[in-house]
Amino acid sequence: MNRTPPLGDNGGLWQAVMAAAAGRCQCRGTCGKNHDKDGGRCPAAHGAYLRHGAPPVRLLAAPADPDGLLLPAHQAAALPKTSLAAWCPACHDATRRTAHKARQAAASAAEPDALF
Repeated sequence: MNRTPPLGDNGGLWQAVMAAAAGRCQCRGTCGKNHDKDGGRCPAAHGAYLRHGAPPVRLLAAPADPDGLLLPAHQAAALPKTSLAAWCPACHDATRRTAHKARQAAASAAEPDALF
């Protein structure tokens, strides 16, 4: 497994998150896939190839809580490493989209119906 951190990894935070995740995406279905074939956890590992001809997977260290994925970058960057998880780009993006749609639905349900 390639443990090369992304540019700008401050103080080894990315490496600490990857070590805690054993270099594997920690998604357990929040992306919309159940990952049943892989024991309920995404099979993407940092530096591995998921299919022939695809680039190697580069895991992200991002908030573990799906709602945390909607935080502004400066707030997400201030989270402690215990609040972060390893995400493959596909699971990260799908989970973020799902959380955004849920937030929009909750906001529109809370707004009163307008006549005009």
